[in-house]
Amino acid sequence: MISSILNFILLSQNPGGNEGGGMSFLFMILLMIVVFYFFMIRPQTKKAKQQKNFRENLKKGDKIITIGGIHGKILEVKETTLIIQTEGEGRIKIEKSAAAVDASSQLDEQNALPQK
Repeated sequence: MISSILNFILLSQNPGGNEGGGMSFLFMILLMIVVFYFFMIRPQTKKAKQQKNFRENLKKGDKIITIGGIHGKILEVKETTLIIQTEGEGRIKIEKSAAAVDASSQLDEQNALPQK
């Protein structure tokens, strides 16, 4: 199988070799695919995996920020939903997929920054 592929690649080139050849074209296509994978696909799947892990590990008492920008503290965790308490003692029922960021870690980062 491999020998037939190599024969095809080697025999498909012109014997003169002045026109650039098929090997360099094939190499450039493969290089573009590899670059596309490492710069586009891999980081996106890594980020999606982190988000999924974050949502699975939510527990009562965690402070979160939703994708809509609502800050709240988790009061109850169900299979697919969360009940959060917002400022002013308001309670909101949201989907787990709407939880975007752990607000307590974000507050820690803000406190670590030097004040002007």
